[in-house]
Amino acid sequence: MSSQVIFQPSGKRAAAIPGESILDIAQGAGVGISAICGGAGTCGNCRIRVLSGSVTPLNDIEIGLLYPWEADGSVRIACQTQVVDTDDDIVVDIPRETQTVAQRSQVEGGDTDVALEPSIQVYDLSCTAPSVTDVRGDWERLAGDEGWLFDAPVMATLSPLLRAHNWRTRMVAQGERVVAFLPPGTAPLGFAVDVGTTGLAGYLVNLETGETLSTVGATNPQIAFGEDVMSRLALANRDPARARSLQSVLIDELNRLMTLMCEQAGVSTDAIVEIVPVGNTAMHHLLFGLPVSQLGLAPYVPAVSSEFSTSARALGLLGAAGAQVYTPPCVAGFVGADHVAMLLASEAGSRAGVTLYLDIGTNTEISLTARGQHWACSAPSGPAFEGAKISHGMRAADGAIERVVWLDGRLRCRTIHDSPAVGICGSGVIDCIAVLREQDVLNPVGGFRRGHPLVMREGERQWVVLAEAEATHSGRPIVLSRHDIGQIQMAKAAIRAGSKLLVEMAELHESDIDTIVLAGAFGSYIDPASAVAIGLLPPLPLEQIHQIGNAAGTGAKRLLLNEGERAAARRMVRRIQVVELPAHADFKDRFSQALRLLPTPWDE
Repeated sequence: MSSQVIFQPSGKRAAAIPGESILDIAQGAGVGISAICGGAGTCGNCRIRVLSGSVTPLNDIEIGLLYPWEADGSVRIACQTQVVDTDDDIVVDIPRETQTVAQRSQVEGGDTDVALEPSIQVYDLSCTAPSVTDVRGDWERLAGDEGWLFDAPVMATLSPLLRAHNWRTRMVAQGERVVAFLPPGTAPLGFAVDVGTTGLAGYLVNLETGETLSTVGATNPQIAFGEDVMSRLALANRDPARARSLQSVLIDELNRLMTLMCEQAGVSTDAIVEIVPVGNTAMHHLLFGLPVSQLGLAPYVPAVSSEFSTSARALGLLGAAGAQVYTPPCVAGFVGADHVAMLLASEAGSRAGVTLYLDIGTNTEISLTARGQHWACSAPSGPAFEGAKISHGMRAADGAIERVVWLDGRLRCRTIHDSPAVGICGSGVIDCIAVLREQDVLNPVGGFRRGHPLVMREGERQWVVLAEAEATHSGRPIVLSRHDIGQIQMAKAAIRAGSKLLVEMAELHESDIDTIVLAGAFGSYIDPASAVAIGLLPPLPLEQIHQIGNAAGTGAKRLLLNEGERAAARRMVRRIQVVELPAHADFKDRFSQALRLLPTPWDE
């Protein structure tokens, strides 16, 4: 028997192929290792321990990514560690902070206060049993000569249903097309899902009553292939097999969520007649199996930006035999259908005054509405707010430091569920930087004050300790480095510069903004005061900053429940003026100023 790689603590096994990296082998085996940069060797988050077996020695890339207390060979970088020709098994331990564990899901949002007018129609039908004097087909006895359209898989379900239910059925149609035959009294169901870069938020809805039967959040399994959009696009472009894997793992996870939610609600997945996914343009294309090469290069053109419907079965999704998948329009290359759904849920078309909308994530989408006009852009914020490219960064999962305060002369941290610290998530990093600025440990350009007792130094590396070794899950200290602060500065600078340019396009000042709407998981959990303090948000009074939860998911439900919302989405997209930040003449200037950790960083 050939040698294997044994992944602990799961116990999963895979063939040990000489020359392949531990990360590649893990991905092929479906083992979740956080690979933020997609295996490019730039993030250092795929830390593992090789407990036994032969692998390549530490290389210069690993030495540059590891902290002094890790560089003795006990910790390795999975994408840089390759199998050597060996007859022995290789045992690899994946520490908790490296596992792609489920993050704190964000399925809460505003109420779906919309009239119940779905795209489907329900008909309760019955027919007589066949006889020697009436040998017409079951369909003809049921519907006569009506001009319905149907596909063979839908029709294949009719005869068994009629015979099992005394010649009665519920027919579900979209216009003239029949999408399902259901048992009498069965409610048609819809599945709405926000397909985020790092997280999924699913909603199972009764299309007759509008009731949400179940909600479930999960991690997007594509993170095993790279946590930011560009890493996944690059992977898909250089390897068609990986592109198919990016689609298939997502389809499998959506099917798992639908199955789980239907089990919770005591209903069948066969009653799901329509699915509405929303996501940024890259997630949209990867889900539908559309080409993405043109998305990765300027001018970042989608294969299709208009709304469309397609067969759920053709994509491999569960549901009724004729279930359809509807996607609302995307706005531009990186302003996607999720942003449109968020704007619908926020009722952006009817808000008075000047409103700034931010859905902060690996790809932050920003809108500004004022005087009946609408501008939008996509800010290349990257995955730092999700914990990526941060020394001990992680998503908002159990054990993540989510709040940092200054108390009794020292940094005090709170973790999710008050568990032993595993790492630090985005909201914790924002808090920490705000506290360090307030206490004058950090200067406005992000540098540590020389000689400050909190600042540790070795050569060119500088850091502060957030949690001592004895207080952490791993038994090693959790730190925030100067490099980490720089990652947050670049992420927040992209967002603030984008916001500033939209305000300037409207010929306004940031002080003219009446309301800031923060959507999405990250926007729901950050402390707005900390975000203002470091210059992520304009310095408005806190009561003018509204955190609205997963509005994209709420918008997806609205699109599912009311066909008029689809027309509203079309109208909205037509009037949005898209600003391409990388091509804007003033973006670099606004970005460089916004790097400063000040509520108002601009040189006026």
